[in-house]
Amino acid sequence: MIETPSLVDQYCHGVLRTELGLGTFEAHLGRGEGPPAPGTTFFDTQTGFAVRRWCPPLLGLEQHCPPARYLARRRELGVLESGRRLLRGSGITTYLVDTGLPGDLTGPGEMASTGDAEAREIVRLELLAEQVADTSGTADSFLANLAESVHAAAGEAVAFTSVAGVRHPLALAAEPPGPGEVRGAVVRWLAGRQVGGELTDPVLLRHLLWVAVASGRPLQLHAGAGDPQTYFGDFARATAGLGTDLVLLHGYPYHRSAAHLAAVFPHVYADLGPALVRTGARAAAVLAEILELAPFGKLLFSSGAHGLPELHVVGASLFREALGRVLGTWVAEGAWSLGDAQRVAGLIAAGNARRVYGLSDGREL
Repeated sequence: MIETPSLVDQYCHGVLRTELGLGTFEAHLGRGEGPPAPGTTFFDTQTGFAVRRWCPPLLGLEQHCPPARYLARRRELGVLESGRRLLRGSGITTYLVDTGLPGDLTGPGEMASTGDAEAREIVRLELLAEQVADTSGTADSFLANLAESVHAAAGEAVAFTSVAGVRHPLALAAEPPGPGEVRGAVVRWLAGRQVGGELTDPVLLRHLLWVAVASGRPLQLHAGAGDPQTYFGDFARATAGLGTDLVLLHGYPYHRSAAHLAAVFPHVYADLGPALVRTGARAAAVLAEILELAPFGKLLFSSGAHGLPELHVVGASLFREALGRVLGTWVAEGAWSLGDAQRVAGLIAAGNARRVYGLSDGREL
């Protein structure tokens, strides 16, 4: 039997502090825009079925109980107690939390307390730049304040993350923009920006990426809805040898492309999270495809969870089951030894993340 006693969730968000009705809860199970198909709910997805499999027993219910009964039990326990039971039942011992999403979400401190775990912050570059812009009146002050803010964040945060692949769906040029190009883009952005407006300018998105690379902290890259090889292949080549690790997030259904980039470039790593959560009962097949391509020291577990503590549970449970099924089969067939399988499981579950993010080997960070 393959065991994964410790899990480092290398990319996730906080959980909602408020009680949820059926509509709000199920909306967090969906991945697209708009409502579910008529006559159905987002429980009618691989993720929804996985929630009904893994989460009810942690709240004292039988597996696969009806959604209405599950949510009634959740309300009976209250948001704090249900969240505590779910997070502590996930088996995750360390959370790396992206604090860049809006909403009433718990931060790293609350995640640590509720989940009886360690937690560290991941700083979202675009939000940091937007916050700096809100208090900078000129382009020169913005650039100076941005450099200072990134430097300060690098001293506290475990990593930076960027949603450039989401904000600008066409691939950005790989090279850093020149100073004049950056200053001109800042002038235009500040002049036309309302307070709180999102950063989408391609020149400034590139500038942020390269400022993060210069910090030396690991940089997590959201692939958006596109192929990470198309979007980040040239950037990976341009940043090779500079000492900053890149972690490709949310690559599914282009998970094989992300795994390939991790195989080609020494400083590139691939995240497993959403690929397994979205595929649910098919998670083992998807994991096997990723393991065909990427070196085992280049893969990182995450839940990718946002809003619902159930998604942390599902991410961890599907990962353990899929990894056990795939590696267990290879051991049974004689392709792998049990010792090698156990060692690789430990790397993907926690060891690789501890190495990439400079975390200590244990509960103390």
